[in-house]
Amino acid sequence: MINVLPSRKWAKTAILAVGIVALPMLSGCSPASQPPIDSSSPGFFNHYFIYPFSYLIRFFANAFHGDYGLSIVLMTFLIRIAIMPLMLNQTKKQMAMKAKMAALEPELNAIKEKYEKDTRAEAKQQRQAEEMQLYLKHQFNPLSIGCLPMLLQWPITLAFYYAILRTPEIAAHDFLWFSLGKPDILMSMAAAAVYFVQYRVSQSTSGQVRQSPNNPAAFMGWVFPTVMGIISLSMPAALPLYWAAGGIFIIVQTILANRRYAKPARKDQRPVAGEKA
Repeated sequence: MINVLPSRKWAKTAILAVGIVALPMLSGCSPASQPPIDSSSPGFFNHYFIYPFSYLIRFFANAFHGDYGLSIVLMTFLIRIAIMPLMLNQTKKQMAMKAKMAALEPELNAIKEKYEKDTRAEAKQQRQAEEMQLYLKHQFNPLSIGCLPMLLQWPITLAFYYAILRTPEIAAHDFLWFSLGKPDILMSMAAAAVYFVQYRVSQSTSGQVRQSPNNPAAFMGWVFPTVMGIISLSMPAALPLYWAAGGIFIIVQTILANRRYAKPARKDQRPVAGEKA
């Protein structure tokens, strides 16, 4: 028997790691190396994913009198709204699992104390077997949440990334104080800051703010915003604008989802999320 909880933790960390590895690869896709996208661009992904987003960017920009920055922000919000049901469903499952873990905690602690001083390999296996039996008894599966929503949004967000990169009209316009086609240090710092706040909000709403610095998720929480900021320094400012707008939306979504699915604490106990009142 194996303990499935660490597997779930490392699975999520692996997803984040893939994202960090992918970002440097994407940073090599400079506008100079990417041909402009249009309706005749060959390839399934180009025709059915990237071009529709590029068309909508132009459409909304024309509706806003040539404001491509506002078009990117609006498109980012629309995309996030479209995939919101998937993310909210995942949040609901996370809250429900957290509630079940709270109910199992006394029995898990009893098993832990039972084998705490026994360092034999047999004792470790027996402890894991008893924990597994406890999960089966309560019909609890720590892996039931899965990472499918995170994987499903990748083609969408990646297509929009390339749509921004391969729509040449964007580079010729300004938004707020910066040019959309040139790197901007303030916009890069803003994107990094938004991603850090997004991480902190995610941890605070899940009750994991005071976690060990050695925790993989805590480490990634610092690395990901840093990498985003560094990459943004060499990218057209339209991209960190997109990342920052998406991050702000996720922050608000996380806070609202937590208020919706988390049960308020009673005076005599800690808050337990995912249960009905």
